[in-house]
Amino acid sequence: MSSKQDPPIDYRALAEFRYQIRRFLRFSEQVAREASLEPQHYQLLLALKGLPEGRKATITELAERLQIQHHSAVELINRLVERDLVSKQRDMLDQRQVILSLTPRGEEVLQTLAAYHRAELQIIGPALVAALKAILTDSALATTLQESESHHKNMDQEDQVVQEDK
Repeated sequence: MSSKQDPPIDYRALAEFRYQIRRFLRFSEQVAREASLEPQHYQLLLALKGLPEGRKATITELAERLQIQHHSAVELINRLVERDLVSKQRDMLDQRQVILSLTPRGEEVLQTLAAYHRAELQIIGPALVAALKAILTDSALATTLQESESHHKNMDQEDQVVQEDK
């Protein structure tokens, strides 16, 4: 929160942005279920494939990416291993860690679902971007968002240092 006089909030812009995000998320959930996956299964496959360079595909990392508890990530991963979508193996450098990877079947399922998601974003993307731009036209809010982004980067760096220390 800013200590300066905050500008008026554009509730319509915020509501429209939230609507557009929710609309996409509903689409994502529906497409995952049509592929006989739970929405979180697709999210985990995507998070695994889309990890930033230099990040290890560990359970802890994926739990963070999905913003879920470690035990919930373990449960999701075990279900995906049972379905031959994800494989697990011990880290050669640190035997305490389990490294995850997509199986060929997991790659195929993810590629299909990601193509549907990209096509949907091509349709609703302009409305989503317009809603976000309407919110960001307020320079004070844009500054707050930049500060928030900087804060999250610092948290990610701190998390990485903690993980490296383990």
